Amino acid sequence: MSTARSKPAAKRKTATARKPAGTRKTTTKRGTAAKRRTTPARATKPKFTETLINVRGLKMHFPVTEGALIPKVVAHVKAVDGLNFDIMRGETLGLVGESGCGKTTTGRCILQLEKATSGDIIYDGHNLNTLNKQQMRPLRQRIQVIFQDPYSSLNPRMKIGEIITEPMKVHNTEPDEAARRKRALELLEVCGLNPKFADRYPHEMSGGQRQRVGIARALSVKPEFIICDEAVSALDVSIQAQVINLLEDLRDEFNLTYLFIAHDLSVVRHLCHRVAVMYLGKMVELADCDELFDHPLHPYTQALLNAVPIPDPAVEEKRAHQIIKGEIPSPINPPSGCVFHPRCPIAVDSCTEVVPEFREIRPGHWVACKEI
Repeated sequence: MSTARSKPAAKRKTATARKPAGTRKTTTKRGTAAKRRTTPARATKPKFTETLINVRGLKMHFPVTEGALIPKVVAHVKAVDGLNFDIMRGETLGLVGESGCGKTTTGRCILQLEKATSGDIIYDGHNLNTLNKQQMRPLRQRIQVIFQDPYSSLNPRMKIGEIITEPMKVHNTEPDEAARRKRALELLEVCGLNPKFADRYPHEMSGGQRQRVGIARALSVKPEFIICDEAVSALDVSIQAQVINLLEDLRDEFNLTYLFIAHDLSVVRHLCHRVAVMYLGKMVELADCDELFDHPLHPYTQALLNAVPIPDPAVEEKRAHQIIKGEIPSPINPPSGCVFHPRCPIAVDSCTEVVPEFREIRPGHWVACKEI
């Protein structure tokens, strides 16, 4: 008596979500085809031994002037006021904080789009603050940026292929035009786009596709350090997941180092190895990602994490919310002593006079608060 054999469970067809238009299967260097993940994966904590960037005493004060014919400086906006941190080679450092705290200005200072008022930015042995434009040009090939707005950062009059090949022409990394075109098509495929998109204009693409073009442009000159300035904040949640996983895959494939500037703490936790928290131009806490999310020490960090909603209506309704009282002070006239003391629930009288030292409370966990 013969019996019909059922198909193995692994071969049964299952319903799959339809891929976004223009997103294609990508091929790794080994030639094996693999689809980009659609859900974020938690960043593991490898051991980093080599320092790529040292930032010491970084300050960026913008002058406030009055008078049309004879401008007079009457005050300064202290956008960044004394930052100290390191970024290790191959690491992703997350930079978080409220709007106006100085995150983007910090990134622009590292890029030398803004000349810092004082301080040192040591990149692989070079002090960027002491270099002129000619000396800085070779280093710009190694330092790239992914901007927040995926539309305004692309030239609407240039085709996608021209946008990606332009940095190669500027830095002369690919002298041959055919070689530049070939690399542009390869980068589009690496970033999950159809190579045919090279002949399209930015307005013919969606926001997520344009952001992938921005990533491909940043990769075109083979950088080692990329500043992601709110790279996913303007995208839908589903597209955010695709771009986050793309950034993670590219980091592992090309050994990239990221400074990831963001507001979304859940995105930061998935992608970053360490997280730095800024408030009013100063860094208030710095720690490994899991350490900071599981054991936040600074009152401001605790309030930020408490503001993240829990995706369970029953739990969210019952939990107590820690609300920061008051408004953010003006960076033109920041409070004396600890800049957070007007809103801090544990502030004492001495907090109004003494600037807290940024000290190591636990191994790798730095906090600027003398009451901890």
